[in-house]
Amino acid sequence: MKKIFTFSALLVLLAVAIAGCSRRGYHDDYDETDYWMNKESGVVVYSDNYCPYIVIETYNGYTVVRNIGYQPFEGDEIYGDLSRRGVMDLYNYTDNSITRGEVVEYWLTYSEAQYVVDNLCYTYGKNGEKKQIRQNVPKNERRTK
Repeated sequence: MKKIFTFSALLVLLAVAIAGCSRRGYHDDYDETDYWMNKESGVVVYSDNYCPYIVIETYNGYTVVRNIGYQPFEGDEIYGDLSRRGVMDLYNYTDNSITRGEVVEYWLTYSEAQYVVDNLCYTYGKNGEKKQIRQNVPKNERRTK
């Protein structure tokens, strides 16, 4: 009985050791760009230092995002889930960085986006001036670190 117990314990240890030595390929230089390139894209058309909200022009219209991370510049190319509400990660292709933001409104026309920005950012600006969303903003060149 003692031999059977010892033999089975050694067999289990051997199986664990062999299973732990499986060959896997881990890459430190893994690039997540392909993952983000399959998401919806847009260009930042409104960004202000005094207002935490940005406006992104997408294929479906304008998206208003409240920034939780850093503030992207106008003309930056953004990838992410821009057609649903909620807090999510956004990939800034121009800066090659990931930021977090809350999508407040999406699929807006230009005038609707302007109205939302005027209401959300009214108290953030100096003297309460009206904010202007730019149209036909060219994409920025990709910045390298």
